[in-house]
Amino acid sequence: MTTPTLDPLPTTPATTSTSGRPTAREVLYDIASGGPLRIFLAVLLSLAIGSLLIIFTNEDVLETLGYFGARPGDFFGAAGRAAGDAYAALFRGAVFNYNAGSFEAAIRPLTESLRFAGPLIAAGLGIALSFRVGMFNIGGQGQMLMGAAFAGFAAMWFPLPWGLHLLVAMAFGFIGAGLWAGIVGLLKAFTGAHEVIVTIMLNYIAVSLVTFFMRTPVLHDMESGNNPTARAPLPTAQLPRILGPDFALHLGFILCIAAVFVFWWLMERSKLGFRLRMVGLNPDAARTAGVNVKAVFIIAMVLSGLFVGLAGINQALGREGTFGPSIDAGIGFDAITVALLGGSRAFGVLFAGLLFGAMKAAGPSMQVQDVAPEVLIVMQGLIVLFVAAPPLVRQIFRFLPEPRVVVAKSSPRRSRVAPSAAATSAQVDTAQGDSANDGASKAEKESPL
Repeated sequence: MTTPTLDPLPTTPATTSTSGRPTAREVLYDIASGGPLRIFLAVLLSLAIGSLLIIFTNEDVLETLGYFGARPGDFFGAAGRAAGDAYAALFRGAVFNYNAGSFEAAIRPLTESLRFAGPLIAAGLGIALSFRVGMFNIGGQGQMLMGAAFAGFAAMWFPLPWGLHLLVAMAFGFIGAGLWAGIVGLLKAFTGAHEVIVTIMLNYIAVSLVTFFMRTPVLHDMESGNNPTARAPLPTAQLPRILGPDFALHLGFILCIAAVFVFWWLMERSKLGFRLRMVGLNPDAARTAGVNVKAVFIIAMVLSGLFVGLAGINQALGREGTFGPSIDAGIGFDAITVALLGGSRAFGVLFAGLLFGAMKAAGPSMQVQDVAPEVLIVMQGLIVLFVAAPPLVRQIFRFLPEPRVVVAKSSPRRSRVAPSAAATSAQVDTAQGDSANDGASKAEKESPL
């Protein structure tokens, strides 16, 4: 009897498609789950480019360019002052105004940053959830508008006791946003419609539909004029201010922070979250494992809409006056940036929302410093560009690691065939111990790889 010999199996990286190129789903997953170091460097690059914009649009800096050859120090001094004054204004407008005359006025910028960050965090969580499932939900605008419209309808038409009225109005907001997002999941699950096209069209429909309702008695006070506006929520349905009447920060921010922990538990600790992540990584493998992929698509979009709906509720119930069709304030699209910057993780989205909330709050202060607010918008766009282009960032920072490569490993079997570079099957020589067959026989088996 001779001992069977097996050639070692090669451990070549597994390709993601027959052509060796990553699929669109895998590219989206790589972008959405970027490493913290790469995201930090993307923010750093955007700040550097923003600094250049600030420097080379400053009047004092431009004057020094005329005699740069004779006195280069004037240019660098003016450039440093321009950038320093701009970022000092950003700090005063977003964190702490050290020039204020009272402590309340000094910390008001921080409370404003938190107020702006609340809906960004909530909407970012909704978009991040869709990313984790391999879907691209860009319908945040429409879902926010429907959530705000439903919440506003209940807040103005259902006079209820304080507390109960707020809960009912919030429930209406969640229902409106969840149903609007659920349409996308249903169409994708049963017709194969792409969620990007569907969400874009639903955004247009939501804007027009909510505007129409704001011209009718459904939401509009017909005695207040012809401009499309919704009635102010009743005092019993307004989100209470948590720091008193002198600050605009309200309970909505606390709810958004709670949503971060709900998102973390849902995606990282629950069985449903495991199914959501499984479908996001490989829907075919999930289907083989017994997961109802169609149901997961529907559930994922509804959950995504619920988180985005919380942002709409913040916008509608966190005020005392009326609101119009522009109540989304671009948050639905900014949430995509927040989700990308946060790596589609709960606490990453939290910090990304805080960063973008600070940028929004600092806009007026920087404008007083003769820095155009569009500079901050450009910086936000650059963050998206660098986060969405990992190879570009890796080319700039060569020390960044390459994406993780999945190595194919074989399952333990008694005999297996190692595929060669030119063939997908091989012959394995085995010794037969049976007396009726004392010669060596060859069995051709298909490679498990």
